[in-house]
Amino acid sequence: MVSAIAHVSLGTDDIARARAFYDAVLSTLGIRVLMSSPHSVGYGRSRAEFWIGAPHDGHRASAGNGTHVCFTAGSIEEVQSFHAVALAQGATDDGPPGLRPQYSPGYYAAFVRDPDGHKIEAVVMLGSSA
Repeated sequence: MVSAIAHVSLGTDDIARARAFYDAVLSTLGIRVLMSSPHSVGYGRSRAEFWIGAPHDGHRASAGNGTHVCFTAGSIEEVQSFHAVALAQGATDDGPPGLRPQYSPGYYAAFVRDPDGHKIEAVVMLGSSA
């Protein structure tokens, strides 16, 4: 099945800081750099689906109100590692690892704000093959 999303991009004013953050945090989920240039970096498992970079309009980057990106984890331990590494890399906690039954039974996730203020999440669906 083809994914409904080709890729997602988040803006940053400090590509080196953002890359250091995402290199460390996304590695906890088996996600790595697949493409890069001086102004952007593309991450994924088999193709670049998540990008960080300088805004194309030349203005300062800003976090979207109500916007967040969720990454698929393979286990509870990956969600916990994602959260711990993100905090160690300068993120702020926006919801510690735990079950979120209000979203769906077996929804185990953690939320952080990256150093640019973007909300990111890691989730594993427990008791499901999805």
